[in-house]
Amino acid sequence: MSIVTVNVACSSTKVGSERRFDKGVTISALKAKLEMITGASQGSQTLRLEDHTGAIICTMDNNDAMLGAYPVEDYMTVFVVDGAPNNTINQFENLDLVDKQDMSEEEYSKKTNSVRAFKMRNKMGRFDPKFQEDQAQLQVEKDTEGEDKAKEITVGQRCEVDSGGKKRGEVMYVGKPAFSTGWWVGVKYDEPMGKNDGSVKGQRYFQCTAKYGGFVRPAVVSVGDFPEIDDLDFSDTDDEM
Repeated sequence: MSIVTVNVACSSTKVGSERRFDKGVTISALKAKLEMITGASQGSQTLRLEDHTGAIICTMDNNDAMLGAYPVEDYMTVFVVDGAPNNTINQFENLDLVDKQDMSEEEYSKKTNSVRAFKMRNKMGRFDPKFQEDQAQLQVEKDTEGEDKAKEITVGQRCEVDSGGKKRGEVMYVGKPAFSTGWWVGVKYDEPMGKNDGSVKGQRYFQCTAKYGGFVRPAVVSVGDFPEIDDLDFSDTDDEM
């Protein structure tokens, strides 16, 4: 029998390698060799022969047959399907196989040798007073973002929105919605240039036809005498909901 060069791949390790086998080796003996290569136990292996495109040619399921009895050629792939429930890849990806120790928040808080206790003693991370001050200041800035400009805008005013192109419409909402921090302006556009119907994430802020509503930051809203115009150029941006 002649020697054939094949690629060996396995479902349980997702790695491959090039190997040379005698076509006279039986499938049973081949599986024993593949166990050393892939880690898949001989009894759990199902061998597939695939061409260079990954298409399955056949299943080599006769343990007594020789490799050469199948249409194997150089640089085809012998793919090992590992049927073991606790195969190599499951040991790393299946969290049900990992021993866990459940601990309540109260129990963890009482431990003196935990990472949290170490950080608390050394005032690190979120236990650093400076960090807490910075986070508090950041939260205040987020909550008040756009407030000054928002106070200049009134529901019912005509407006022009400069976000992804200029769009005109009517102010329908000014406030701090539940979907984000800071202040937002709800606009009913003159044309279907919006993203919603005046509601976001199941909560309604005003009523309009679908695709005519949008929420934008006050910074991109100008109010005044803005009559309806056609053929406005626009595109979506991350500043709009």
